[in-house]
Amino acid sequence: MESNELRRVGLKVTHPRMRILQLLEQKQPEHHLTAEDIYRQLLDRGDEIGLATVYRVLTQFEAAGLVLKHNFEGGQAMYELDRGGHHDHMVDVDTGQIIEFESSEIEELQREIAAKHGYELEEHSLVLYVRKKRR
Repeated sequence: MESNELRRVGLKVTHPRMRILQLLEQKQPEHHLTAEDIYRQLLDRGDEIGLATVYRVLTQFEAAGLVLKHNFEGGQAMYELDRGGHHDHMVDVDTGQIIEFESSEIEELQREIAAKHGYELEEHSLVLYVRKKRR
């Protein structure tokens, strides 16, 4: 993404924005970060960017469509880069792990349910709260 992406969405290229964007780009595909996670990682790397700045940048990124903000039940807001395409989430209630998944069957079923009630599906968010099966 880098500086061209910031300019494309109308944001000035600043050190805090670039560092936060780089952290979000380096994360593992199934790892969602809180503002505090980002702040701690910046400190660990020697960047003196305040927590208030991290929150402000994330809010700007969300408004510009660069990141998605998720408010999973019982937890802090989590952020991930908006890479286009749609996916849903499962949250392990024991560990807090967030698992991304895609299901064309679920997507179709949701459209059918909306149509059955006389609506067209515009957008949705699906979060499944799960626990590992015990044997």
